[in-house]
Amino acid sequence: MIEELRNRIDEIDDKIAALYLERQDTVRRIGEEKAKTHAPVFDPAREKKVIAKVTKQADDEQKIYLKRVFETIMETARAYQRRLVAPVTPLSDELRRVLMEGKRYFPVSASVACQGVDGSYSSIAADKLFEIADITFFRNFEGVFQAVEKGLCDYGVLPIENSAVGSVNAVYDLMKKHNFYIVRSIKLKVSHHLLAKKGIKRGDIKEIFSHEQAIGQCSAYLAKNFPAAKITACPNTAVAAESVANSDRTDIACISSRNCAELYGLGIVDSNVQDNDSNYTRFICISKRLEIFAPADHISIMMTLPHESGSLNRVLNKFSTLGLNLTKLESRPLPGTDFEFMFYFDFEGQIENSDTLSLIAELDQGTEQFVFLGSYHEVAQ
Repeated sequence: MIEELRNRIDEIDDKIAALYLERQDTVRRIGEEKAKTHAPVFDPAREKKVIAKVTKQADDEQKIYLKRVFETIMETARAYQRRLVAPVTPLSDELRRVLMEGKRYFPVSASVACQGVDGSYSSIAADKLFEIADITFFRNFEGVFQAVEKGLCDYGVLPIENSAVGSVNAVYDLMKKHNFYIVRSIKLKVSHHLLAKKGIKRGDIKEIFSHEQAIGQCSAYLAKNFPAAKITACPNTAVAAESVANSDRTDIACISSRNCAELYGLGIVDSNVQDNDSNYTRFICISKRLEIFAPADHISIMMTLPHESGSLNRVLNKFSTLGLNLTKLESRPLPGTDFEFMFYFDFEGQIENSDTLSLIAELDQGTEQFVFLGSYHEVAQ
């Protein structure tokens, strides 16, 4: 019995496939007409009418399934039409202009802004990104952006996310505020160590300094070994190490890198104190100019989506239709709004691909807030 039913499904599938191809041929012809007048590919009012019409004949149990089928059909139709009617926005024009300049390669040397002091993880990342990095340090993330904004430094290097504690939202906010771009990224394995002046033992320590993210990454270690110690946040793990080295106190320590132990003449009380041994921080290299250096195979964007059923799914379908692999999807609530979220997307793709460029233009055109963060390469470590 089941084989007979499967044979029936096969016959129906053949008819569906033939009708789908016939529909796509008509979609192509519509796309050609739209291309003549530069009409938009996406017509939400038309698609809403189609969904209402085709689901009208279905009973309530099947309506939702039929709706999803036709949403997928229309998404593939839009992807097909985008090849004929490439959306045009100021952003897509600017991207095309940069691409027309030809292939460029990441600079060997540059002046680089980093937050903190010598020995910070940002400076380690900068030294790995550039063969020769002339680094200037600033107190906070805003200082790094200001230095690049004013032309004091060519680029800035900043942490953007950690595998244990997530995104550095302050950096995302500053990227949006300054309208900066990511031109390269690197993922570093972060190993934290408890450092103190040489000769200091664990039992002597009453206060520990470090960056708030490093403190979060070592929370289990701290709770187990220093339940009564005061934990003090610093702007940077290297700043914490410098503070301990310059202090007259003998009851303080810091969580920092092995590099800082050597740099500031501190002893290692405990090694690898992070809770998770697979602890990675991703750093980005930022520029105030839209620059694309070969091989650019990653793209990052931010956007808001309407607070309605299916809005995120519709965007995800666009990536799926083009076979683009999402490597990050994260959301955070927007302050001062009712249930509105900003979404971060990282995906593998090349901006010179016409389908990818058309997708970026469509998202830019179709969302209330859209931020193109960059097309870049991530350095493997």
